[in-house]
Amino acid sequence: MNEITRREVLTGAAAAALLAPSARADAPVQEIASGTVYEDGPERGGISGVLVSNGKDVVQTDTAGRWALPVVNGDVIFVIKPAGWATQIDPVTRLPRFFYIHQPLGTPAELGLRYRGVASTGDLPESIDFPLRRQREDPRFDVLLLTDPQPESIAELGYVRDDVIAQLLDTDAALGITLGDIMFDDLSMYDRSNLIVGTIGRTWHNCCGNHDMNFEAPDDTFSRETFKRHFGPRYAAFQYANTTFFTLDNVEYLGNKKYRGFFGSRQLEFIRNVLAHVPNEQLVVFCMHIPLHTAVGSEPNIATVNAQDFLQLISGRPRTISFSGHTHTNEHHFLGPEQGFSGDKPHQHHVLTAVSGSWWSGPYDVRGIPVALAGDGAPNGFHVLSIDGDRVTKRLVPAHEPASAAMRIMLDSEFHQASEETYRDFRMGQLLRGPLPAEAVSSAFLLVNFFDGGPNSLVSFKIGDQAPQPMQRVQRPDPFVQEVYARNVSTKKPWVQPVPSTHLWQAQLPADLAPGMHRLTVRGTDAFGAEHAASMVLEIL
Repeated sequence: MNEITRREVLTGAAAAALLAPSARADAPVQEIASGTVYEDGPERGGISGVLVSNGKDVVQTDTAGRWALPVVNGDVIFVIKPAGWATQIDPVTRLPRFFYIHQPLGTPAELGLRYRGVASTGDLPESIDFPLRRQREDPRFDVLLLTDPQPESIAELGYVRDDVIAQLLDTDAALGITLGDIMFDDLSMYDRSNLIVGTIGRTWHNCCGNHDMNFEAPDDTFSRETFKRHFGPRYAAFQYANTTFFTLDNVEYLGNKKYRGFFGSRQLEFIRNVLAHVPNEQLVVFCMHIPLHTAVGSEPNIATVNAQDFLQLISGRPRTISFSGHTHTNEHHFLGPEQGFSGDKPHQHHVLTAVSGSWWSGPYDVRGIPVALAGDGAPNGFHVLSIDGDRVTKRLVPAHEPASAAMRIMLDSEFHQASEETYRDFRMGQLLRGPLPAEAVSSAFLLVNFFDGGPNSLVSFKIGDQAPQPMQRVQRPDPFVQEVYARNVSTKKPWVQPVPSTHLWQAQLPADLAPGMHRLTVRGTDAFGAEHAASMVLEIL
């Protein structure tokens, strides 16, 4: 191979400045990579019709399983796992090995990255081959969805292990996906984290978050070097049964620890090219870190700047759903023409509550793990996405007992309830559970935080044998969260504050309630139509 193709070629304006004058080039050197996708078995025959990509272009293997794609320095070549097949899996971490990194000289040493990047991969091999093995894939299956484990220390990585991962060791789920912020900037803990997640025993996919980047990089070009070494391409796709999954990267690094939510044109083209091979009626699940839309705000580092471009790209598909994390809140949004999506039904986008909740803030429970209640009142935990043919449901599983809890019932009766000075005379939660003096009933509100409720949810309450009464969705801070944070300032991360919740329902109590004990029951349907109920004893003095 001649000198110009042997040397490393850097891309991006900032990175180009690292090249010596004698090695400068106006454009990256392009080569042609080729190889075979074959069945991993005695016959080792080529598999036709399998998709292979360089992160932009997508090609299908021919009848002999052969493929060819253009590549430049830094590209990752990867196979898009087809339904009914499995890629190679690391036996310990359960990470899929479906990619080849083309980085002849590795991560540039001149960048001075604190965490190790990619080692030299040498010259492009004559053949890059991907083995697949057959596997049975039931069209009815579960996917574990985690986001923002975000441990800031080895102690907090222990919280991830004991609070959430331990619950999943006996799971029947087919696979799992983490939607970014696997770490909280300290990328040296990837190895230990991967070993912990590997104990679940399921193939695990990962999206990159804003805390999974190499901050020493001058721009976006080399900001995923450590992530790439562990997990492969910044974004990818795979198929399972009758569903196509995308693990996307919508965090654009701007340098100096700044970033924005943004899909680059190359990634959008990749999505377009993959979808060209996916039947229009097939379910497509998109996983990303930064929300397409969120109630927390619309700033570039909170929501995706060009979400409209993405939504326009997937418009017209009747069966799409997307998931994100980042805001440490639990939100359901239905995006239509105003946001750029056109179709018979709006596109459902779900911002998932974080594994770390309030970044592992709050008082310790009996296990010595922070309660970590999120700013919108949702518990920390994980989600289970259930797919059954053309039916999709999802449920939130709180990390703390009772694990089956779906809502929190409160009484909003004290005018100055959220004032910290009122707490010194009352036990935790006493103000929010009663008893109520009879004269205060007419001015009291029933307040329900229905953790997985959304704009299409219906919530009602009934007292004893009375007829159910509807509740009204409101957007305000959860008073229970306000109290938890106010009472536990010393155990709270300084940036953690209560935020208006998108899943609160309110109703005024009947003014004619007689003194005594009353059974109060709340029922609601979540954003996927599942029914939930909870009860409390309402005490009137």
